[in-house]
Amino acid sequence: MTHETYTNPVLNADWSDPDVVRVGDDFYLTASSFGRAPGLPLLHSRDLVGWTLIGHALERLEPAAEFSSPRHDCGVWAPSLRHHDDRFWIFWGDPDQGIFQVNAPQIRGPWTRPHLVKEGKGLIDPCPLWDEETGEAYLVHAWARSRAGIKNRLTGHRMHPEGTAVLDEGKVIVDGDRIPGWFTLEGPKLYRHDGWFWILAPAGGVETGWQGAFRSRDFFGPYEERIVLEQGDTEVNGPHQGGWVRTGSGEDWFLHFQQRGAYGRVVHLQPMRWGTDGWPVIGDEGAPVPEHRRPGLPAGPPAAPATDDDFPGGRFGRQWSWTANPQDGLATQHSADGLRLTCVRTSDAHDLRTLPSILTQRLPGLPSAVEVELELHSEEPGARAGLTVLGDAYGWIGLQRGGDGAVHLVHRFAEPVGTGAPPTPSGQWGRERDAAHPRLAPRGSARLRIEIGAGARCRFAYDIGDGLRHSGPVFTATPWRWVGALLGLFALAPAGTGHAGAATFGAFRISPLRPL
Repeated sequence: MTHETYTNPVLNADWSDPDVVRVGDDFYLTASSFGRAPGLPLLHSRDLVGWTLIGHALERLEPAAEFSSPRHDCGVWAPSLRHHDDRFWIFWGDPDQGIFQVNAPQIRGPWTRPHLVKEGKGLIDPCPLWDEETGEAYLVHAWARSRAGIKNRLTGHRMHPEGTAVLDEGKVIVDGDRIPGWFTLEGPKLYRHDGWFWILAPAGGVETGWQGAFRSRDFFGPYEERIVLEQGDTEVNGPHQGGWVRTGSGEDWFLHFQQRGAYGRVVHLQPMRWGTDGWPVIGDEGAPVPEHRRPGLPAGPPAAPATDDDFPGGRFGRQWSWTANPQDGLATQHSADGLRLTCVRTSDAHDLRTLPSILTQRLPGLPSAVEVELELHSEEPGARAGLTVLGDAYGWIGLQRGGDGAVHLVHRFAEPVGTGAPPTPSGQWGRERDAAHPRLAPRGSARLRIEIGAGARCRFAYDIGDGLRHSGPVFTATPWRWVGALLGLFALAPAGTGHAGAATFGAFRISPLRPL
């Protein structure tokens, strides 16, 4: 790569199902956030290559009671981001509730509370369009067979111009079952261009699918289709589902995801142009590019969403989110740097996947070393705190107060639960087990480290005052069904009454992995 080119992916972490919009000289992107809170991340760029995280549009998921505990693959699916009538609009589908919308006068808010536009099971991937030529407003969405019993079709509606409701029963405007070879048609993005209604929509499944384009003179069809981006001879599997954006000078670009296992859905930037036949040509004649000339925009300094955190004043940065709607009093702010997490009492401490009090951020897509300082303040026997790689399987390393009053360095893991997996003989789903023998931590503090190598293979390590040591066997991070693995911080205590103390985390760092 030179200063005149960029390499893909431009966002090398799980920024799933991206959509993008330009307002003036600024580009904004949002992505799926599923059951985590805050949700609907908001990213900003001036050159489409370097992106920074500037906030979230959704403080809490609603109904709040439905998301008081983790629902890792539910919640916010495939949002669409638009700018209309001097406001930013985000529409998304909750597969269990329906299509929601929030809007704001500025990208940093204030954002409205979620408004239910269309209620129903299995309604996913909505996208609005305000037709500036006619004044009409439209909405298109896909279907999740897991909830609705149908998929592979796109339904269109006329929509109230204020985005508050659909105005008709809806009509199937693209039926993938009628297109030979097409399946799992979803993720539509709706545009108006050159006198046509355009729907850019993926098909073929998350890991191996392709990007389709559909056009019609009338919103309700009929549509003709074409595959405009697919893997071809490249190493980029399933290059699809994203958004088209045009720069101020008229260049066209397409942002889409690639499924990468435990790393989730990383984001690629493809050049786009309109062919002589009026159809979009994406990438290198329909194949994804690994490297390309940068957009014709002023190049800023290298930028990426923040990962490191010193927790100034006891506050955590925007890169962190809870595994469910946050509870009061989880993080205690104070004047000194360092994040002080309350040891939350729970009877489910044996399974981090079930807990809403895990503070998470995305797993980095490149080989990396993750480090954090930890001090355990709780005197409660069984109280623990640590650093985890969290997914369908998980591993963690940290500190625990023993029944003898001493603090021990512990390293534990839990096997995948998987869909339909039977419980263990003890009746627990994927119950934790030791990955290494506990060690006395005489200072009650430790430096924790996870080295994430190729294939998301993780090596845990620690320093309790006598130098850095590796712990246990290599652990391979695993995703949930739709969500990549996460890094997490937590502090827990056994069920009981009264305050159980706290743990302090400091100097969280993610750096390129280098041999020790």
